[in-house]
Amino acid sequence: MEYMKKADVVEQTSSHEVEQTVKSIIENVKAGGDAAVREYEKKFGDSDRPVRVSEEEIEHCIRTLPEEVKVLIDRVVERVSDFAKAQLSCLTPFEKDFGEGIKMGHRIVPIEKVGAYVPGGRFPLLSSGPMVVAPAKVAGAKRIVAASPANYEGGIHPAVLYGLIRSGATDIFAIGGAQAIAAMAYGTESIPEVDIIAGPGNRFVAEAKRQVFGKVGIDLIAGPSEVMVFADDSASPQKIAADLLAQAEHDPYARAILVTTSRTVAEETEKAIEGFLKTFSPSSPAHESWEKRGEIIYADSLQEGLDICNDYAIEHLHLHIKNSRELMDKLNNYGSLFLDEGSSVVFSDKVSGTNHTLPTQKAARYTGGLWAGSYVKVMTHQEITGQGIQYLASHAEDQSEIEGLEGHKLSATVRLTECASK
Repeated sequence: MEYMKKADVVEQTSSHEVEQTVKSIIENVKAGGDAAVREYEKKFGDSDRPVRVSEEEIEHCIRTLPEEVKVLIDRVVERVSDFAKAQLSCLTPFEKDFGEGIKMGHRIVPIEKVGAYVPGGRFPLLSSGPMVVAPAKVAGAKRIVAASPANYEGGIHPAVLYGLIRSGATDIFAIGGAQAIAAMAYGTESIPEVDIIAGPGNRFVAEAKRQVFGKVGIDLIAGPSEVMVFADDSASPQKIAADLLAQAEHDPYARAILVTTSRTVAEETEKAIEGFLKTFSPSSPAHESWEKRGEIIYADSLQEGLDICNDYAIEHLHLHIKNSRELMDKLNNYGSLFLDEGSSVVFSDKVSGTNHTLPTQKAARYTGGLWAGSYVKVMTHQEITGQGIQYLASHAEDQSEIEGLEGHKLSATVRLTECASK
């Protein structure tokens, strides 16, 4: 492996500073409720509007949003929902006998109250609301509380708001950042307390989710976007460059990485990126992202390239390789996989149907992305009768004796005594 371009990461805010700032916000929201939320909204977003989105705002949004935009969002909701339904169908309840008198199984039960965080960011991402909310609706959540920053003309961008409505959000709040996570986790006078919080966000949102985990569940901690393109000598440098920059423009902290077995592809891709960036707006985050965090890695062999991909455990892994499907079973760590150069990550970002809330920072080693199953609980049950009681109680009595657990042994013994008396 050889780095032809190595990331030069310069963090502007230390992780300790972020941790302490978020800790303070959470404590203040717990103690101060709505007043604390409004204080932080004013401080960080210069917003002094009511936190709840009113029915009048919703009606105005639906009435004034252009029909062509509604059509796009409706299509996203439909496709994300259809994929979520297909995923959920793979989870089925069961009950069966595991020996005479031993019946066990599990049920699939929706999480009742979901908190959905939808970032405002630099651009109004039309798919973000449906990606987080629609799977919760499909899973059967009774209440879906959505929060998104009021950073568009004093409110949530109309397209984002419409996406939340169409996806099934029951309560919508124009708040953002760590204060929104704290409010949904602990509840305020206006904002309902939820059972799980899902959705991507910046470092402060991610840290807030980490700190409230345990009080509520979370889907995963998703940081700035990541993409790795793995290419061989058949790949198009122009397409690779476009795919890398598409993710780099999300955030200055986004990571765009090329791994290739071809030096020619590596060199031509770097030239193509430099050429494309000259056409980008000077304010585009892609400039800083590529300059400080972009990487090009030369792999001596296909196997070394596969090893690099598995080691990075990247969010989006795109294979610009001949017969890429043949490599699927050799790749185990990624958020979502994109086979062949035609399968643009942008399609998944927008409308294909798979979820774009995915693990970053190597979390793909132990988890996948947000999906319908994130919003359900698999709850086991058992019913022991007849000979099953005698068999299990005898084992439990002997094991409890060895372990020195008197109460456990007693619970088993009284059942053995009852069986002997019958």
